[in-house]
Amino acid sequence: MRQTDMAINPTHAPATETKPTPTLTQDPPPARPWNSPSGLWHRKTTVIAAFSIVAILLHLVLRFGVRAEPGTYRIPLLATLVLGGLPLLYELLRKVLKREFGSDLLGGVSIITSILLGEYLAGSIIVLMLSGGEALESYALRSASSVLAALAKRVPLIAHRKRGSEIVDVALPDVAVGDTLAIYPHDICPVDGVVIEGHGMMDESYLTGEPFQITKTSGSTVISGAINGESALTIRTTKRSADSRYAKIMEVMRESEAKRPQLRRLGDQLGAIYTPVALTVAVLAWVISGESIRFLAVLVIATPCPLLLAIPIAIIGSISLCARRAIIVKSPVVLEQIAECRTAIFDKTGTLTYGEPKLTEQTVATGLAQKDVLTLAAGLERYSKHPLARAILAEAKAEGISLAEATEVNEPPGQGLRGTVSGHQVQITSRGKFAEQKLAGGDQLPPVAGGLECVVVVDQRYAAMFRFRDAPRAESRSFVSHLGPKHHFARVMIVSGDRESEVRYLADQVGITDIHAQKNPEEKLAIVRKETAAAKTLYVGDGINDAPAMMAATVGMAIGQNSDVTAEAAGVVIMDNSLEKVDEFMHISRRMRVIALQSAVGGMTLSVIGMIFAASGHLSPVSGAITQEVIDILAVLNALRAAFPPKVIHDLAGG
Repeated sequence: MRQTDMAINPTHAPATETKPTPTLTQDPPPARPWNSPSGLWHRKTTVIAAFSIVAILLHLVLRFGVRAEPGTYRIPLLATLVLGGLPLLYELLRKVLKREFGSDLLGGVSIITSILLGEYLAGSIIVLMLSGGEALESYALRSASSVLAALAKRVPLIAHRKRGSEIVDVALPDVAVGDTLAIYPHDICPVDGVVIEGHGMMDESYLTGEPFQITKTSGSTVISGAINGESALTIRTTKRSADSRYAKIMEVMRESEAKRPQLRRLGDQLGAIYTPVALTVAVLAWVISGESIRFLAVLVIATPCPLLLAIPIAIIGSISLCARRAIIVKSPVVLEQIAECRTAIFDKTGTLTYGEPKLTEQTVATGLAQKDVLTLAAGLERYSKHPLARAILAEAKAEGISLAEATEVNEPPGQGLRGTVSGHQVQITSRGKFAEQKLAGGDQLPPVAGGLECVVVVDQRYAAMFRFRDAPRAESRSFVSHLGPKHHFARVMIVSGDRESEVRYLADQVGITDIHAQKNPEEKLAIVRKETAAAKTLYVGDGINDAPAMMAATVGMAIGQNSDVTAEAAGVVIMDNSLEKVDEFMHISRRMRVIALQSAVGGMTLSVIGMIFAASGHLSPVSGAITQEVIDILAVLNALRAAFPPKVIHDLAGG
């Protein structure tokens, strides 16, 4: 069972303390850098919106306050139409030349019509509506992305590299794999690595969503972005800063903001229907009434800012909410697609299970008490780092067993773990090594079965057989059982590379009947492609061998932090190792779609009602513009709800 020597030393010397130096951080680039074409345009629209407000207020003061002549009080409006309207019209013309007939085209037609009809105030308000809408969208996107930007602010600029007794501060890009770094108390861990000296705690909640301090000791892995506790640690780096967990998270977040989701294109499709309808109503109002002013009034209130703003704000707000819930949305389009998936495909190990063994069976020799044998085994295993040791210790803790002290602990190559516990010679070894030693009680050894196993020997005599299996997550069964009734999944499958006996055991535990075992990555890929051709699929996994299947599925989801490759292939990364978070994502997605369509369609409906009033002569162009602004505010406020968690964010039993 154990093939290497292990030095037994339960205590760890603290790392050499050196006076800490401040950890510098850098501000991230904005979601839309001001020097980029997109950033410059949004900055320009902000200036236009501000100028329009000032100009309109000045016009009102000159007209109704000091009673100036028409030639005077119109100057601010003409300035708005020239300095603000022309840039907006130029941008709209560029879109038309690219055959992009979006719903904002109505605004451009309205500006031109208002100038031709001499309705300069109405035209200026439309300029304010369009530029203000662009500025509001830019602000909303940056505000909704503040959680993502906050992550970037925490990236340290320097690392404390240790060479012998000397510690030198070096730039983070200069840190190489294999370097030894000192992590001072309260420092942010700069790169991924392994603790080689020291014992303390780290706060990984910002990255994992777990509100716990994680114990770190020699051999423990550390992830970049985690906050060190009160004790200094020394680590050996396992990745460069650019390849570390934190850098990968930031890369995923940048991609999620840069990609245009399908639901936004739905907004364009709605606009393609809405624009000709609005133009038709406006033309009919002009023709039937003979008043060109009604044409302008209809177009003013038809300006579809709810359509232009509500959908992207709802999407980015949902991405922000996901980030706060330890769910990284790499491809925003999955927010729409997950609701349409009808086949759920799961990897086994680390996805439906915890990915670590659990003591599930204790077969004790005749004449011995189960608790006594477990007490002796746990007393010895407390000095081991073997994965099965953790399972034995966890079971002992669950049974309230106090650990006995062990002496003369050693682990000869290939012989298992040996030691003296409470005056008894205890050995934990494999079935094969036990048979080679020809010890007493061998006739009581149970037959071979599924899972992992180890033999406990007490005083040179067979004492017990411990069997282990990869335990299903506590929420796995309730999660699987609710996928059909709550999320409309028609099929649930397990596709695993593990042995069929182990996959079958898990499937029975969680309530899945459709299984595919002992599948390599190529076979997994073929299965997912076949299923995706029949219906939209969700694939959830955590290992590198899941990456091809994730990319082939309609929605690929990585759970946990086991593989950067998997995170790259997935559309969603669940940082917290929990199926509850998968359910949360489904609820956030469904709610986002409802809110986006509520805001867009609701705003359009109110605009259509306003168009009818305008067409019948009950709303002037200025009144229509003011009415449209109220509609815009209502649509945007409703869309902003997507950034805030609902009262019920998952519906797992007992959650």
